[in-house]
Amino acid sequence: MRCVVYLRVSTREQAEEGYSIPAQREACLKYIKDAGWTFVDEYSDRGESARSQDRPQLQEMLARITRDKDIQAVVVHKIDRLARNMEDHVAIKAILKRANAGLVSVVENIEDSASGRLVEGIHALMAEFYSANLAAEVRKGMLQKIKSGGCVTRAPIGYKNVRETIQGRTIAKVVIDDETSPLINLAFRLYATGDYSISRVTEVLDKRGLRYQHSKKKPPQALSRSAVAALLTNRFYLGIISYQGVDYPGLHEAIIDTELFRRVGETLKARDAAGERVRKHPHYLKGTLFCGECGSRMSYLLAKQRYGYFYCLGQKKRTDCAESYTSSDELERAVEELYEKIQLSPEAAAKLRSDLEREIVRRCSSSLKEKKALAKKTEQLTAEQFKLMQAYYAEAVPLEILKVEQTRLSAEIMLCEERMSALGAREEQAQRVLELAIHLISDCHSAYMKVKPETRRLFNQAFFEAIYVKDRKLQRAQRTELFAALCLREGSHKESLVGLTGFEPATP
Repeated sequence: MRCVVYLRVSTREQAEEGYSIPAQREACLKYIKDAGWTFVDEYSDRGESARSQDRPQLQEMLARITRDKDIQAVVVHKIDRLARNMEDHVAIKAILKRANAGLVSVVENIEDSASGRLVEGIHALMAEFYSANLAAEVRKGMLQKIKSGGCVTRAPIGYKNVRETIQGRTIAKVVIDDETSPLINLAFRLYATGDYSISRVTEVLDKRGLRYQHSKKKPPQALSRSAVAALLTNRFYLGIISYQGVDYPGLHEAIIDTELFRRVGETLKARDAAGERVRKHPHYLKGTLFCGECGSRMSYLLAKQRYGYFYCLGQKKRTDCAESYTSSDELERAVEELYEKIQLSPEAAAKLRSDLEREIVRRCSSSLKEKKALAKKTEQLTAEQFKLMQAYYAEAVPLEILKVEQTRLSAEIMLCEERMSALGAREEQAQRVLELAIHLISDCHSAYMKVKPETRRLFNQAFFEAIYVKDRKLQRAQRTELFAALCLREGSHKESLVGLTGFEPATP
């Protein structure tokens, strides 16, 4: 009788059960030899699950048997090598029957009779039960590990999986990767500014040398744009593990804080769903210059790859605006002169610093009561979250209710934290912000002249909400709230705003 051998083993089974390919082959060939049959061929699926028929060698064997009809028996070590659910087992048996081929198990030794087919069916059902039970236990173990704060998958870039031996026991854990984690944090900070698209962030990470090894067989590769987009929404970097729609506190250390993650999320929502438009001709004054005639934003044009101009976008909307094209060189020099005019003198800066220090102390005192109330409410909400999770672990609360309540509590906690943050930082933190702001406005011209165009863009966004251009000249400047308040405060000191005639400050 002509026969073929089918062998299969998964990595997990090979480790746990010892059914290696060589051991199965030896047992099957011995059985064929003892029976006096003719061995024709061997088909072997390595590392494949028997819960599906989508196994290349199995499909090749069934196709050969159906096509050639020259095989009378398929020999397996055990029934569960062929399939681990009853439906697949019946389907495979039907294929073999149509080709006049039988199924032979070395271990079970099933007879071709009514009772033999009954025993075969029982073995197939037992294999299905074993597989389903094993899967349930695996899921249970994974959930329990996640509830304990552990990670059941490969850690994302920025972290690394390590194993530590403690008292003879090997423990797997996730730790921060000192080489890549600063670049992950940088990606979040850059995108949160709103000045960097995902494509630009990807380019920055590539230039900084960030690489990720997807598998041991392939060399490390640069992150794709889609990978960076996924990275910016991954709550794992907050110290949270998300599993089946539920967030669990992880044992790993967070790389970013909640506030930064929230700002990135807001920036992502603000982007066009169809993708971010790549600007053809970037310029550090774009986004700051507006038309003094119609109020429209001004855009930048590079003619003949040499000559830069700013023009009013209102003209494209077919308005009556007649503001002419203005050389970018002229406007660059005008903005540089503007920084020189708004710069504070040392005396005015010292007086301003003293006044604002007193006000910071006053505001911190008045907001202390509200901060305490918010802190108490946050503590109560956190305790409620803990009780909710305990009820879920005890199966007293269904998963759907857990998700809804967890979302509600997280939103309320975030609102409390945002409100506490808005009330102001501690005195020493406020002092540092104050020192930086006064230092900038005291030396903004020389600093602006030294920095690169990318940093000049950040300067302009920090100091000005808008700068209006009319008749090819700067008409007026609307400062941001912080620097408008600083300038108005020291407005009684004439030396501080020398040369600002024609410019009106913003209402703070």
